[in-house]
Amino acid sequence: MFEARLVQGSILKKVLDALKELITDARWECTSTGMTLQAMDSSHASLCGLLLREDAFEKYRCDRQITLGMNLGVMSKIMRCASNDDIITMQSEDDPDTLTFKFESKEGERDSEYEVKLSDIDGEHLGIPDQDYSVTIKMPSHELARICRDLSQLGDTLEIAVTKNGVQFRTEGDAGQGKVNLKQVTNADKEEDNISIDMEEPVSLTFASRYMCFFTKATPLSPTVQLQMTKDSPLVVEYKIGDSGHLRFFLAPKIEEDEN
Repeated sequence: MFEARLVQGSILKKVLDALKELITDARWECTSTGMTLQAMDSSHASLCGLLLREDAFEKYRCDRQITLGMNLGVMSKIMRCASNDDIITMQSEDDPDTLTFKFESKEGERDSEYEVKLSDIDGEHLGIPDQDYSVTIKMPSHELARICRDLSQLGDTLEIAVTKNGVQFRTEGDAGQGKVNLKQVTNADKEEDNISIDMEEPVSLTFASRYMCFFTKATPLSPTVQLQMTKDSPLVVEYKIGDSGHLRFFLAPKIEEDEN
């Protein structure tokens, strides 16, 4: 038996809104310690990893490990049937063919139930090794969303360069070029408005703008976002989900072609 009751049902809606345009089908791995999801986009350019620990749920039961294969587009449509403040409960048997969603209003005057057919989805869990990063940036998530949106108007790539002077986001295209410079901020009125730049050595990497814009669809999940970079390695973009999980995106840098 699997049962997970999420009082803040909006968390699940926000996760799906962040993933549905990037990933079509995904495997939700459920164990006694929580739920995880790992999937690559169709072009295999980016990887996403979701963790929701058991303490994210008011009630959580998973008698044995199960895999729930679902189309995220269908799941997102079901989520639209829930109000933002609804309590969401997911239930299935140990060898599931379907997953049941129950939506309850906070006052208990309304409840609804939907059943979704599950599917077998190929995929294997990729072991992502722990790594030391040369640069860790923590900043307001809405600020990263704005930068990616604005600079994507001019170019297809986004260069992120970190030096002792701060971090620069830069793009260049046929129509022109643009850049945004950020410096460290430690005394903002709200802690989530601070900008922290931890640098062991300067790093400059270039990424596809469209994927960066996809990642920032997770902005509603967290007021802050963390970026980690090191030379010749994928960028890690992480949104914390309270103290009970996270949504991470991994994106390989673009390699400059030789002029020859």
